[in-house]
Amino acid sequence: MSATPHPTSRRPLRSLLLALVAALLPLLAATALTAPAAAAGGPARESAVPAAALTEVTNFGTNPSNLRMYLYVPESVTPKPAVVVAVHWCTGSGPDMYNGTEYDTLADRYGFIVLYPSVTRSSKCFDVSSPQALRRGGGSDPVGIKSMIDWVTRTYDADTGRVFATGISSGAMMTNVLLGDYPDVFAAGAAFSGVPFGCFATADGSEWNSACSGGTITRTPKEWGDLARGAYPGYTGPRPRMQIWHGTQDDVLRYPNFGEQIKQWTNVQGVSQSPTTTDTPQSGWTRTRYGGAGDRAPVEAVSLQGVGHDLYAQGMASRVLTFFGLDGAGPAPQPQPGACKVTTSLNAWSTGLTASVTLANTGTTTVNGWKLGFTLPAGQTVTGGWGATYTPSSGSVTATNVSYNGTIAPGASVSIGYQAGHGGNSAAPAAFTLNGTACAAG
Repeated sequence: MSATPHPTSRRPLRSLLLALVAALLPLLAATALTAPAAAAGGPARESAVPAAALTEVTNFGTNPSNLRMYLYVPESVTPKPAVVVAVHWCTGSGPDMYNGTEYDTLADRYGFIVLYPSVTRSSKCFDVSSPQALRRGGGSDPVGIKSMIDWVTRTYDADTGRVFATGISSGAMMTNVLLGDYPDVFAAGAAFSGVPFGCFATADGSEWNSACSGGTITRTPKEWGDLARGAYPGYTGPRPRMQIWHGTQDDVLRYPNFGEQIKQWTNVQGVSQSPTTTDTPQSGWTRTRYGGAGDRAPVEAVSLQGVGHDLYAQGMASRVLTFFGLDGAGPAPQPQPGACKVTTSLNAWSTGLTASVTLANTGTTTVNGWKLGFTLPAGQTVTGGWGATYTPSSGSVTATNVSYNGTIAPGASVSIGYQAGHGGNSAAPAAFTLNGTACAAG
């Protein structure tokens, strides 16, 4: 087995998906590290992969479709850690999923491990359609992902009762498939813009099912449930809980797939299709819970009014962790909403500007390690900075603490800044987030 550190710069999820693939490939040729497998009687935790760095792991086990495995292990990984499998979209990759979501930041906070499977076939889509993919141990991508999970649980003595899957688009479809194929492995899943297990099945070798993507395949709850149960015949144990997200204006995997997933997973869970509760977590969202009223209901579904296929946004991962039950324990508490305040001042000229940024901890707990997220106005590009590292240079930027200012006590603040060129718009960013949580403006 070998492990290769991967650059940790972050990228925005939207608008850079295709560019990321080409940009990241040259960076994957980093120096290889030898990492021994866990010895009998105890994990080789410290020697497995570098902490707090995206790392590629090879030779992890049976891998019939030649997937690549990327891993993020926080510095303060907990004993018997949970494992979150974060599955990318079509045209994406494991590093793209890492860069486009905040699961690594949340792992830093709560001590779990994040596993990023990565497709190597030309479409960069996961196999959710072949007969091999739709049965336990049948081959193709699910088998490779299961091997990755086995490697992580073996190497880090991870908690096999706390393995979770989440994905976006193709990754959401794979999340449905994984929960059907391996109900004994996963405790819960969260699917963003997906389709039910078995909906994308094809018999001609095609990766695409137009009837399913178009939302024209409808079945009864029992028919959908039987498809999922049929992936592992004879299994009678507990079934994973499911959280489902979909936009009403999805033009890639049409909105009817939202209701069909609800049918499937309520049937699999053996609960009523009538919601136990309905609420609006934020404007334009309708959340329904089935079989229970709390944060860990057997099935939870969130419909986003007027939102298209690209629905994932910062902050949603925290809601996923709440559903998974992973946000209540770990090395550091989550900052409360509004527990930070950002003040900016600008000095601009015809083609450039400097921005001074003060980040204040207005909460009651110490911040240990921070990432300040913000979006630069169109036409602005960071050309230099101080007090933090800034990546990427335009669009959705993340400023990450440097060695001397990573800790912010309650009531304390840090000052950072950057220089940027602009094409006429010299405005300051409109909003900031601290480790994924929105900050108040100064």
